Amino acid sequence: MLSIPGRLCVLVAALLPGLSLADDLVTVAVASNFAKTAAEISVAFTEVTGVPVRSSHGSTGKLYAQVINGAPFDVFLSADTERPALLEESGHIVNGSRRTYAIGSLVLWSPDERLRGKDCREALERGDYSRLALANPKTAPYGSAAHEFLAAAGLWESASQRAVFGENIAQTLQFVVTGNATLGFVALSQTGDPGLPSATCAWPVPATSQANLQQQAVLLKRAQSNIAAQRFVEFLGKPIAREIIRRRGYTVPD
Repeated sequence: MLSIPGRLCVLVAALLPGLSLADDLVTVAVASNFAKTAAEISVAFTEVTGVPVRSSHGSTGKLYAQVINGAPFDVFLSADTERPALLEESGHIVNGSRRTYAIGSLVLWSPDERLRGKDCREALERGDYSRLALANPKTAPYGSAAHEFLAAAGLWESASQRAVFGENIAQTLQFVVTGNATLGFVALSQTGDPGLPSATCAWPVPATSQANLQQQAVLLKRAQSNIAAQRFVEFLGKPIAREIIRRRGYTVPD
């Protein structure tokens, strides 16, 4: 008897007709916060279609710059809506392909034993930390969200004096895990990784006080004739992909 994931794959396969399985390949640029989730989705997509997926991950801003400069990607999974909109305006994407595939959340997180049982938000406000990690606000949407929260809370001036900036959200998490920062603003989806040390404190940043963390996918112009790439973007909205996205700590759009 097929398992539930197996039955879902059979169902999705019926909804994705017409794929050539011989030489197709989908190349995907993935925002760092979504890298592990995209890897799981890619495995499911390949099981359904037989089409391999090759991914590169990094900060949204750096991936955007690579796309603008002609990097050979078919699909861009951004961590924001700004860059996909800019690519649409500049004619770099297939018209009508821009879609929200996930909505992220920001969390202030620490595994530092000195904060066990304490409130992360209170520690931030009191300055009970040596370093505060956040992703580069100029290139990483989660870093921009952290900056927006700190500025609105009147904490940016003090926090910026002890801030360490990750090139992307994955490096930001590593700063906290390795003890190079006491606290860090990371993606909620990252904190479910079983390989992480247990949190000593965690505080979800309210959605009302952070930047919009809608994450959008686009089909790039170079892939307008790549049926497999088109199907990959469609696959993000299928039940099996949506279930993976939810399980990884994101909200999915209606």
